[in-house]
Amino acid sequence: MRRLSTLVIGTLLAFGACGASLAATATQPIPARSAQTADLQTLRALLKTPESELDLARAKLAIDRQIDPEVDVTGTLRQLDALAARIKARFPATATSQTKLQLLVTSLSQPGPWNDYRPFSYDLDDPFGKDIRNKLLSTYLATRRGNCVSMPILLVILGQKLGLDITLATAPLHVLAKFRNDQGQWINIEATSFGTKGDASYQQELGITPKAVANGIYLRPLGRRESVAVMMNTLMEFYREEPVRRMAVADLVLQTDPKEITAMLHKGGAYYDLLKQRYMSRYRSPAAIPPEERAEFEALSEGNRTWFAKAEALGWTETTQAQDVNYLQSIQRTKDAQQGGR
Repeated sequence: MRRLSTLVIGTLLAFGACGASLAATATQPIPARSAQTADLQTLRALLKTPESELDLARAKLAIDRQIDPEVDVTGTLRQLDALAARIKARFPATATSQTKLQLLVTSLSQPGPWNDYRPFSYDLDDPFGKDIRNKLLSTYLATRRGNCVSMPILLVILGQKLGLDITLATAPLHVLAKFRNDQGQWINIEATSFGTKGDASYQQELGITPKAVANGIYLRPLGRRESVAVMMNTLMEFYREEPVRRMAVADLVLQTDPKEITAMLHKGGAYYDLLKQRYMSRYRSPAAIPPEERAEFEALSEGNRTWFAKAEALGWTETTQAQDVNYLQSIQRTKDAQQGGR
């Protein structure tokens, strides 16, 4: 995510290294929010589906197919149903919800006939999920190596197929699952490690502010439509080089969940990318922008600033370099432990 600093906006300093090319390009208006494309119509239809009729598996695959048109929706749904049936066969007749959850988790994490002796695990070679296709559900089912997007989504899809009260929740740059037990208590399931974790641990490890918790932007159990909105974050990431489409998807997500902080950041980042495409690549400084183009420049600048400000007002804070370093160190420790155990 990128934003212009207040200093740059306020004083019209030079663009500097951001503007490498001075080639002239045609100026375009700010994209219309109601862009009518086939992919947006598909997403809009998904989000208009009644909550009780939303199938998260079909929704996830419809989104994934916009990233990779070769995703086999029918085949993947068949795999999911077969996996759910194998897990259900392990349930005792009198199993509680907690017992069913434990068997679901072990069916994914431990080798056995229920998963063809190919358990699912965290992909330590792509800890930041930089390869967008690693976030596709079909990829995860094929490779059995996932991340903090594919792993909780599969867990929740299977859990709902098995009748569990389980859903998605978010944390900064992270997705997790929340399960409600027979006593009505919500329990966080950290799908990347197949364990549980308290809200306080997420708050401490990921720098979640008290304001963010109070405003409900993180760690709240999401409805099905809100869960689909979270799935669309991967699509916004895929459209990172196409800010018009990225912004249009962000608008759909924010219409569904006005507190979806990642969509706010993507929208602010899309404004920045439009500024870069239309102005930073053409002019050495804001002062060089012709008067007839200044209104759009100011509007894009304001959009960039506004959406990051909205996120901050709800309690969002930018991830620090120290947090990234700590995360990579934990990944390396896990790798070392695995190699030492061989």
